[in-house]
Amino acid sequence: MPSADKTIALCGLAAVRARFRKNPASIRRLYFDQPTSRHIGILCKALAAARKTYRCVAPAELEKLSGSIHHGGIVAVADAPVAAEPAETDIAAWAAAKTPLLLLDRVGNAHNLGAIVRTAAFLGLTEIILTRHPESAPPSAAAHRVAEGGFEHVNLWLASEPPALLRRLAAAGHTTAAAVAQAPGSVTPEQLGQAAAAARAPVALVLGNEERGPSPETVAACGARVHIRGSGKVESLNVSAAAAILIHALLARNAANRR
Repeated sequence: MPSADKTIALCGLAAVRARFRKNPASIRRLYFDQPTSRHIGILCKALAAARKTYRCVAPAELEKLSGSIHHGGIVAVADAPVAAEPAETDIAAWAAAKTPLLLLDRVGNAHNLGAIVRTAAFLGLTEIILTRHPESAPPSAAAHRVAEGGFEHVNLWLASEPPALLRRLAAAGHTTAAAVAQAPGSVTPEQLGQAAAAARAPVALVLGNEERGPSPETVAACGARVHIRGSGKVESLNVSAAAAILIHALLARNAANRR
């Protein structure tokens, strides 16, 4: 996970505009091609007032800056996101506000991370916990590009020991649930929703690695296992597709719990 002094190359107009709206001071330099220059007058004026670099460059320069041909005509060099371990005060505040949580246990593909963050932002889930593990994808330039500005609408956290964090969340009042392929004792989102609503408890949902799912230790630390019932013609969904279905159900449950 990047430290406070690191930068990231934000690509694409949606991601750059989202960062500018949330934290314009975090943008250090801006580069763009000629067609995109017609859409960023306000950004350039703000950077000029702050005496920061902004420049129209050739597409080859944008590719070099971003490390990708998918730069969308604009690259902002900006402060990288910084994530912290949840403190006891954070856990207590989440429980009191009945805040739904998403824990990503070693999700390793940057595009999947970006798609999940985009879904979370679209549906209004604001708290995402990543795991401090070599397999975990960081909030990289590629993840930001896929998220289309979604990172600016969520709070990122880090868990060094997910099982221990899940036990703390459960003790504070969250219903903890790991998304798994159908297994003995697992429930559907609807069944989990009914149980959470009856307990008036917010849900902390765990999604795992693309190949192996959540670690056995993480699953064991959860109070429930949840699966998405399908046709059986393929084994499972891509983790970002599963996230979209489950986050939608999670937020519907959370809204019911608050009434």
